[in-house]
Amino acid sequence: MTFATGAQHGLSYIVEETFGTTPASPDMTRFRHTACSLGLRKTTLETAEIRSDRQISHLLHGQKTVAGDIDFELSYGAFDDMLAGLMQSDWSSDVLKAGASQPSFTFERGFADIGQYQVLTGCVMDSLRLSVRPDRLVSGKLSIIGKSSTLSEASLDSAPTAAVANDPMDSFSGSLTEGGAAIGIVAGLDLVIDNGLEQAFVIGDAEAEALLAGQSRISGEIVTYFEDAGLLEKFVDRTESSLTLILSGAGGSLTFELPRIVYTGAENPALGAGPITLSLPFTALYDAGEATNLKLTRTAA
Repeated sequence: MTFATGAQHGLSYIVEETFGTTPASPDMTRFRHTACSLGLRKTTLETAEIRSDRQISHLLHGQKTVAGDIDFELSYGAFDDMLAGLMQSDWSSDVLKAGASQPSFTFERGFADIGQYQVLTGCVMDSLRLSVRPDRLVSGKLSIIGKSSTLSEASLDSAPTAAVANDPMDSFSGSLTEGGAAIGIVAGLDLVIDNGLEQAFVIGDAEAEALLAGQSRISGEIVTYFEDAGLLEKFVDRTESSLTLILSGAGGSLTFELPRIVYTGAENPALGAGPITLSLPFTALYDAGEATNLKLTRTAA
């Protein structure tokens, strides 16, 4: 008996021309990933009927949802389509800013060891959490919401296009600028891009008719060693600042520029005899000069 294993799990995707519809004879592209939980979920409708034997006699399936996360290690060139989908915009002269154009994707999960494939259509990028830590590869968690799912014993594309194969990026080969000045005391940075997707269901269809985006919310947190009151004072005085993160690796670099941020907290607990750190959550705001809350720039090596 053969069981499916993660070692032979495959993941590929294609941009849809029509929401929820896979293009004919699709030329899929492999998606580099470290974990995937994307799948079909349903609500349940349980009867409230009262019976003398106290039993539940009816339970029906309700609305269908495709949802889940894809974990990955960031590398240059491999995730440009997903970043554009997340920002709901298109790359222009290697620059990407927040927009209001919402592409959808078809994903296929392949379980090669048992010859089964799961096709997930109408998938839209809901959020991304990017994590940068010392002595680690830069990791991301992409959360996706979609429309429908089907199972098949044949792949949509038996020979998907290979993903760009540059090495993953690490925390050593980049830089961080806060308020226009280099900052070398940061012990961790998290960046969250959230589209606030909401499903639009209608009577007569168990699948969502559309996925509606909310506001573009960019937030995160930096953790620094507590060496002076400069950053703490920015929180106390509500002094606006900026952050620029440059991540470099094989193939080129990605620059994440947040031209206007406000710190929303500052905690520096002493939890023992070791170093005291300062945790600073922040929210990015629209910047009139850049016409965006987040600007991504890709630079080839």
